This record gives sequence, structure tokens and C-alpha cells, in this order.
Amino acid sequence: MASYDAGKLTNKSKRSSKIYKDLNLDFQQNTATKDIQKMLDVEAVKRSVRNLINLNHYDKPFHPEIGSNLRAMLFELVTPQMSHAIQKEIGLLIGNFEKRAKLVQVATKPQFDRNAYAATISFYVQNVPDRIIVESFLERLR
Repeated sequence: MASYDAGKLTNKSKRSSKIYKDLNLDFQQNTATKDIQKMLDVEAVKRSVRNLINLNHYDKPFHPEIGSNLRAMLFELVTPQMSHAIQKEIGLLIGNFEKRAKLVQVATKPQFDRNAYAATISFYVQNVPDRIIVESFLERLR
């Protein structure tokens, strides 16, 4: 390739050249490199959102502000009001601590017979045009 051709090359992707990477917390080994596998782009952000929901205050060393009070909320009575409070808490959590995700909607549905909540989180990942949905079942553990 001639040197003048190299200046004309562009990224053919319609996305930005920025790629989001996180470690796979299952700690599976990459067979080629013998290193821990990486999660890329959308999967990395989805995993981060799931981790944020499960994170309580003071769980993350040196960052006590990261997390939520969801675990304590799950020990309250299952009511539509508590479902709305959980919905707001998840929205604040993602809005404050996951800058790669643009939140669209958080919906929680109380499961009265199981004493739990079904949560559906819809968001867009920056530079990705598709809408992402993460579903989680929130229940208390004794």
C-alpha cells in the first residue's frame, strides 16, 4: 500500500471507534491467550448494569457512594408504592454511575405471591443504535 493511500483510510463502521471493555467476572480463560476473557461493547454495559443493581453501599472498596439501598427495600412489604420507589432507585443508580448507558425506562412489577419484583430496564448504549433490555428478578435472600 502506498503512503498516500494510508491517509485516505477511514473507519468503515458507522459507530465511533471507542469500544467498551470489561473483564468477564466468570473468570473463564481465553484459550488462545491464556488470559481472562474480556466482555466487549453491549455485553460489557449489560453486565455493568446488572452489577450495579446488586451492589450495596460500601460493597465497593474506596467508593462507598457507589451502590443503592435496593437490598434493604426488598425486606419491606410488597406494595405498588414500594415498586415505584425501587423503580426510581434503579433509575437514579444507572443515571449516576453508568455513563455508557442512556436510560429509557425502568419498569418494576410486584410479584405478590413470591414476595419479589420483576424489573425490566431499557436503555441505549452510547454509539449503538439498538435498544437494550435487561431483565432482573429482585428477591430478598435470608
